[in-house]
Amino acid sequence: MTVFQFQFCAANFCIQVWISASMPGSGIYTTNSPEACQYVAANCEANVLVVENQKQLQKILQLPHLKAIVQYKGELQQKAPNLYTWAEFMRLGEDVPNEQLDAVISSLRANECCTLIYTSGTTGTPKGVMLSHDNMTWTATTAAKLVSKSGDEEVLVSYLPLSHVAAQMIDIWVCMSLGGTTYFADPDALKGTLANTLKEARPTFFMGVPRVWEKMQEKMKAMGAKASPMRKRVADWAKSIGLQYNYSAMNGENLVPWGFMLANNLVFKKVRAALGLDRCKLCFTGAAPITKDTLEYFMSLNIPVMELYGMSESSGPHTVSIDEYRITSCGKVMPGCKTKLENPDADGNGEICFWGRHVFMGYLNMPDKTTEALDEDGWLHSGDLGRHDENDFLYITGRIKELIITAGGENIPPVPIEDALKAEVPFLSNTMLLGDKLKFLSMLLTLKCVVDDNGDPTDELTAEALEFCRQNGIAATKVSEIVANKEPAVYKAIQEGIERVNARSTSNAQKVQKWVILERDFSITGGELGPTMKLRRPIVVKMYQDRIDEIYAAAAAKQ
Repeated sequence: MTVFQFQFCAANFCIQVWISASMPGSGIYTTNSPEACQYVAANCEANVLVVENQKQLQKILQLPHLKAIVQYKGELQQKAPNLYTWAEFMRLGEDVPNEQLDAVISSLRANECCTLIYTSGTTGTPKGVMLSHDNMTWTATTAAKLVSKSGDEEVLVSYLPLSHVAAQMIDIWVCMSLGGTTYFADPDALKGTLANTLKEARPTFFMGVPRVWEKMQEKMKAMGAKASPMRKRVADWAKSIGLQYNYSAMNGENLVPWGFMLANNLVFKKVRAALGLDRCKLCFTGAAPITKDTLEYFMSLNIPVMELYGMSESSGPHTVSIDEYRITSCGKVMPGCKTKLENPDADGNGEICFWGRHVFMGYLNMPDKTTEALDEDGWLHSGDLGRHDENDFLYITGRIKELIITAGGENIPPVPIEDALKAEVPFLSNTMLLGDKLKFLSMLLTLKCVVDDNGDPTDELTAEALEFCRQNGIAATKVSEIVANKEPAVYKAIQEGIERVNARSTSNAQKVQKWVILERDFSITGGELGPTMKLRRPIVVKMYQDRIDEIYAAAAAKQ
């Protein structure tokens, strides 16, 4: 149960190699409840547990099977024969002869479990994804060859929980394959301090989850709104040049528009330096959907963000965008891997299936779930829907478990509608489509608000939202004021945005009929977002079931 620190790496390798060749390491999110921590530890029959501090220690003291508990921060507030500080734990290996360690290392087998990655459990019980030594080393080596071809020393920034497959693969395994350097961000990186680490480390490639890129975008837009009219005109001109240049590069034309060098010197270089990305050769995004608006925004600043796609069960990446890319596509399959689309519809959308040496061993102690995911030919069924274009670029079009099946039987992927509304109404923060087994579609909406030092959403509107209020003569500065007064200009802007989205829908069933603004934005601490800031739909439905019932009850009463 660790945060983003070096000790996770050290403990992970100690468990895998020093303690027992057959004992895989695993991580638990620090935001997990005591019950979730105990479930994971009991499921994998953990006998060595490393925790950050006394708070995390209290979650697991009653667990069976434990031979040792290691606390790596703070002083131990209690004594027990199997309880160690980090320093005491490290001293246990001082008297172990090299021959014994060599024997343990030699006993490792490529097809044995190396690490356990537990799924978030948003749609059920968390599953322990067993990844072998071959899974991890092959995937890391293949990915390293794709991202680094110059031979220069690579620098990375680690900020996601290392219990997540993307963080573990990129920050530990790929970095080791490259012989690079990883900077570990502060534990509160996703609460705002990541920017400081980026400026200090100046990474050579960087993987940001969509919410990280969105937060950067929001901050830069807020700063731009305060700029002088002359600076705004220069910035707008430069961004138009940047967007034109990067679309040209994406299409293989490599045409440099007139004024690009000037725009680069006046704007692009300064923005990269301010973000800590001045040395960054490749910027990636993954782990959740990202909007076209955000991708185009960074393209306009000459920071093209490439999409990755994969899952825990594929040891991380399966498709990547590097040498060639298409906006909103997650790229092409990695060398040595295969993709097929099962049961495609008339538009070519089918379930995405993976094959390759990166595909996992199975779920720990869950043979039935393993059989559901892995077929007899070794194909991993992702549960995601996608299509290929004529150049074999993969586009994710939905997730089977997220598909909204209306009472009329129509299947509707929620993300395109949610993203379309956010593009139409920029002061919206989160949007979530509802309508599964219901008569019509509705939405839960949140407004952009300031986030405090703990990562909790406050009641204060962001600069972007305040600017909209100012332009429309609205005195409100808080979310609660907007909701309490049902501020007409805000509600009108949202309704008009929904009407524009509805006008582009292909059927009446895909039109949003009702919506509600929630008083509080979604967050990791609130439980609506997962560790990578991915929307946890089933949990949101449970949390706001009363509000959802009100939407449909009110509609039924009017009929």
